[in-house]
Amino acid sequence: MNIQDLRYVVAVDDHRHFGRAAEACFVSQPTLSSQLRKLEDSLGVELFERAPRKVMPTTVGRLIIHHARGVLVEVDQIEALAKAAREPGTATLRVGVFPTLAPYLLPHVVTPLHRRFPDVELLWVEEKTDEVVEGLLNGRLDAGLLALPVVEAQLHHEPLFTEDFVLAVPADHELADAQSVGTDVLVGADVLLLTEGHCLRDQALEVCSLVGAAERHGFRATSLETLRQMVAAGVGVTLLPKLSVSPPVAQSADVRTVAFETPAPSREIAMFWRRTSVHAELLAQLAAVIADLPAELVQT
Repeated sequence: MNIQDLRYVVAVDDHRHFGRAAEACFVSQPTLSSQLRKLEDSLGVELFERAPRKVMPTTVGRLIIHHARGVLVEVDQIEALAKAAREPGTATLRVGVFPTLAPYLLPHVVTPLHRRFPDVELLWVEEKTDEVVEGLLNGRLDAGLLALPVVEAQLHHEPLFTEDFVLAVPADHELADAQSVGTDVLVGADVLLLTEGHCLRDQALEVCSLVGAAERHGFRATSLETLRQMVAAGVGVTLLPKLSVSPPVAQSADVRTVAFETPAPSREIAMFWRRTSVHAELLAQLAAVIADLPAELVQT
């Protein structure tokens, strides 16, 4: 058994397809399949069930894959330590960001981060919260930008900023010209929300539940932009994060945003990484740069 064998095993589990796993590992499919067979022979167990159109880990295979992922995380840590010693201040970091934050935050932080850390390569990965957490735990990601709360004992988090929500209404809505509104305006309104799996949906539902409001049945958006377009079409109202309505995001002439009265509903954004990460000190420095956002971008 060697490290490359473990990488093959994890790749097959990730892709559930030998051809795609081989492509991801930059080897031919016969090479990957042959190495996996040799590994199974040496262990005396089958790691995968092989069907014509389906590859699934066996019961013992799932356990071995779990440990293989842990070993690869440790190997990556060793390599990262060695690189940091050889080339101080350099690193390649994979950072997960959830979809209702990534396109609105990154334009404000990518340039300052590159300017402050020119030898750090940041690979941004847009995924839903659960996928980012899973990526952090299995070592696929080095850090994640997430909304609190996230309860994982293995993860450290560094608070970044509080982002207010605003009310988005159609341009001809009775509240379109209001200076500010209370959250009670949601009661009886057709509140549009994202589909399951988006943390913004949970955050908006929490605000609605506090005032006794409910979402509009029969519609759930798959993205924030779809949500915005449905408001423009007059289907209902929604809650939008302040960054998503701040420059340089173009605003629709058919949508008006209204601030909520203080204290406005909001979400807490933090940066997460494994407590054992060899990049912990560097990640804390990155977090400090991200946290240094102008207040007007995130607060009403």
